[in-house]
Amino acid sequence: MISMTAVAIGFAGMIALLFLGLHVATALFLTAVLAIQIYFGGSLLSVYGTQLWSAMEDYILLSIPLYILLGEILVRSGATDKMYGAIALWLGRLPGGLLHTNVGASALFSAVSGSSVSTAATIATVALPSFRRRKYDDRLVLGSIAAGASLGNLIPPGIAFIVYASLTNTSVGQLYAAAIIPSILMTVLFMLTIIGAALVRPDLAGEREPRAPLRQRIARLADLTGPFMVFVIIMGSVYTGWATVTESAALSVIAALGIAAVNRTLSIRMLHDAFVATANLTAITMLILAVAFYLNFALGSLNITQTLGGFVAGLGQSATSLMWILAVFYFLLGIFFETLPMMVGTVPIIFPIAVAAGIDPIWFGVFMVLQCELSLLSPPVGMTLYVIQAVRREGNIKDVFAGTIPFVAAMVLMTAILIHVPSIATWIPRLLFGPS
Repeated sequence: MISMTAVAIGFAGMIALLFLGLHVATALFLTAVLAIQIYFGGSLLSVYGTQLWSAMEDYILLSIPLYILLGEILVRSGATDKMYGAIALWLGRLPGGLLHTNVGASALFSAVSGSSVSTAATIATVALPSFRRRKYDDRLVLGSIAAGASLGNLIPPGIAFIVYASLTNTSVGQLYAAAIIPSILMTVLFMLTIIGAALVRPDLAGEREPRAPLRQRIARLADLTGPFMVFVIIMGSVYTGWATVTESAALSVIAALGIAAVNRTLSIRMLHDAFVATANLTAITMLILAVAFYLNFALGSLNITQTLGGFVAGLGQSATSLMWILAVFYFLLGIFFETLPMMVGTVPIIFPIAVAAGIDPIWFGVFMVLQCELSLLSPPVGMTLYVIQAVRREGNIKDVFAGTIPFVAAMVLMTAILIHVPSIATWIPRLLFGPS
């Protein structure tokens, strides 16, 4: 059995390769190849093709390109623009005004797209022109967009949950159920952060929005019908057992095509652009996942689970203490790495440690995705921050960095709540699926 020292050296070596700027897939593949070469003399290298085929044959992974395509169609159909305008009429009167719309619209778009980067690009494109005409603090505007985008993977059907489920052989349906309360609570915490900033510094939140007539606000709710229908199709079909996660994703794409047709934006050109963008994102994601599965195979061949289990038992730490150690670890790691590298690079190592400590795998999935989303919000590497700045096309990215600070604090608070009140992530799965 491999020693804990060797495991630590290998993990540190992989992190070092990532720090050197190697592509994530390259760093993971080199780590796996070196481990196999050292401990098995390269005899297991020949099974890479078989491992690649078996990993990519996983039916549930087909839902990833479908959810990406869903988001692309909704953006190009104009549904998100209408959605943002409708939400603005209802949330604009709160302290903080349209800043709440950034969070609320991001939450709703996240519920049908499953991607934080897509959410960041979409909401920034729609929102920034509106704020340029109003006297809002630029940093708070940018921070609220980044915070809302960080909900992209935490709110079901987040793609990160599909990746985690594939890496750990856990249920996507249970992961989605576990994320419902934490994602709602995270959205509320972001809005409370905005309210707090607006009450302390009213000048940051601009002028209060005029109250729209009730009849107008009710009429604009029709613009939320499309995204809401897609969400009901995804979640309803999964929890009623009518469709699998992958089948529900396919059904939601069909619904999105209907929305585009109703909006009169459905065209060959629009579909071509959506398919090309989906293919690009899917290729990058699947390449990393394929190599991550091979690394999993290498670690399994080395019996690393038993090594890590013995190490955790020897520490004598409680599950709560261990989770705080992991929270600090992921916070520091998230400063330098993005969501997917963090997840596929660390889950094969960390997951056995969590299981050995008696931590619920479904609860740990929510914790893991929350930490990965925190990495998207943390300067200086957070991908969503650069996406927002690219859409902005003016000023300095330091404004985006500064604007995220209060929302990073809110996400750290959410981490503390999740660790000390684990039932917020375990209650609904146990209610729907029974004790695990």
